[in-house]
Amino acid sequence: MARHPRFTLDRSSPVPLYFQIAEQFEKAILDGTIAPGERIENEIALAKDLGLSRPTMRQAIQVLVDKGMLVRKRGVGTQVVHGKIRRSVELTSLFDDLTAAGQKPRTEVIAVGKVAAEEDVAHELQLEVGDDVWSLERLRYIGTEPLALMHNFIPVDVIDLAVLDLEADGLYAHLRASGILMRVARQRIGARGAAAAGGALLLEKKGAPLLTMQRTAYDNAGRAVEYGRHAYRPDLYAFELTLVDR
Repeated sequence: MARHPRFTLDRSSPVPLYFQIAEQFEKAILDGTIAPGERIENEIALAKDLGLSRPTMRQAIQVLVDKGMLVRKRGVGTQVVHGKIRRSVELTSLFDDLTAAGQKPRTEVIAVGKVAAEEDVAHELQLEVGDDVWSLERLRYIGTEPLALMHNFIPVDVIDLAVLDLEADGLYAHLRASGILMRVARQRIGARGAAAAGGALLLEKKGAPLLTMQRTAYDNAGRAVEYGRHAYRPDLYAFELTLVDR
């Protein structure tokens, strides 16, 4: 059944009507009033219900299509997809952030095992090149959509990944349960083109832009306990920062 939120329009406001509609649609998607996969009424019906012109309604819908929150499908109509996940830049895990946002993350472990630390990994974890480290590769989903491809490296004396259920709980939850108290992290946010293998896992074409994040986390004794290299789909994910004038 097609859905739409209960709209409140202020026709005397300087805010354009199409933008008022788009904002209320976005709020309904983000708070779960309209769930992913649900269809919305077509533009003609919506315009008639609200006493608006069809071009105004089409413009409102296009704003959300451009944001990746709605998708038009031939023979189906306009459907809701997942709203973009906005993640504050804090010392938390993606699993924790998604859960706190009311999402139900799902994890697929691609590979886990011990490897010899290459130069960049050894440098970040304060180890010698060739030392054993845990290598953990996972694909994180929201619903049916792959959101992030994550690759973590952890010193072998920090935790034993072989005995953990890394699909049921997040890595940081397991570290906390093992008594590891992470206090500070150094993080770099960037972008790159998708490689063939990674892009396929994220349902992106080779060379498509991906958001990236590298993080090295330290415990309360200053020991490096985790180094992560992650890639995110930019249509579903964004980093959010609060800036303060000093």
